[in-house]
Amino acid sequence: MKYLMLLLVAITTFSCTQEDENKYKIIGDASGLEDGTKIMIYSIERGMTEPVLLDSAFVNNGKFEAKLLKKESPVINYLSIKSLNANVVYFPGTEDLKATIYKDSVQASFVEGGEDNALYASYIKKMKEFGKKRAENMKRFREARQALDNGLASNIQKENRALATEEKNYKKEIVKNNPNSIFSAMLLSELISQKTVTPTEANEIIANFSPKIAASPMVKDIKELVSSMSKAEVGQKAPDFSAPTPDGKMLSLKEAMGKYTIIDFWASWCKPCRMENPNVVKVYNKYHDKGLNIISVSLDKDGQKDRWIKAIEDDKLTWNHISNLKFWNEPIAKMYNVRSIPATFLLDENGVIIAKNLRGKALENKIASLLGE
Repeated sequence: MKYLMLLLVAITTFSCTQEDENKYKIIGDASGLEDGTKIMIYSIERGMTEPVLLDSAFVNNGKFEAKLLKKESPVINYLSIKSLNANVVYFPGTEDLKATIYKDSVQASFVEGGEDNALYASYIKKMKEFGKKRAENMKRFREARQALDNGLASNIQKENRALATEEKNYKKEIVKNNPNSIFSAMLLSELISQKTVTPTEANEIIANFSPKIAASPMVKDIKELVSSMSKAEVGQKAPDFSAPTPDGKMLSLKEAMGKYTIIDFWASWCKPCRMENPNVVKVYNKYHDKGLNIISVSLDKDGQKDRWIKAIEDDKLTWNHISNLKFWNEPIAKMYNVRSIPATFLLDENGVIIAKNLRGKALENKIASLLGE
């Protein structure tokens, strides 16, 4: 009996230890938060429309603690403090982490532990430095304008452009120099969305990622995005598409082609689009007889077809129009990686994209150079 009891104790001890070994702890310092404040822990996972709630903890005497399953694969989590309406991003792994939450300065809150969290912390610090410089330059610029010192104002603008370039290069260096970091993948996704890196540059960076990061769901999504972007880049054949016209008939890009063709993404609710329309009308009226065609793809919403048709009439857009009326879920916009409007793609007679996002005088000059005055 004595030996049986010892065996049971040994098994129980081993089981508890084994369970603990499969988990990591988040030990939190939340001084200033009231006892009972709930801190929820979420994971952002591919394929899920909403973040996944992993666990929650409650503040007691300025402290909180949670145990979560260790993650061998790279993921992104965050702490959510609803009473402050704030989130704190962190990168879980296999080691214990320490969270510091500031009630009066949640933006300064952080999580320590692991290379990803250290990299993220240094990035946030650097971004604050860039932000401080921009604010200082803005103040100097306003003072220069008030003093009517146009020379100084112009120099400050040059400094701001240089600062923006420095910030972009800093982000690129982080991504290139940290191939084993899921934060690098997260930052790459941002750079791609902002078109700071080209699809070619993105593919080179992805090729340099470690096998662990390259196999992550986030990088798989990035690869799909880059592949989509590559199909609608200058020098590529424009992907064909078709959609309903205002009268309900199906019209394809192939059917709408001219000697030169503009694919114009817009919407009736988009003020910059409506402001640009008179210029597009002017160019179309001047060069349509010489071979310029336009097919406009609207990102109007379902149930607002009448607004779309009225905008076409009001703005005198006498060319081809199509739309699935799916707002930002418009499949043609996704096919062309359109993330803001107005957006334009200029095609030659073979359907090859020769220019993108030309507006105003730049659009007129380009068409003039192709079809003559």
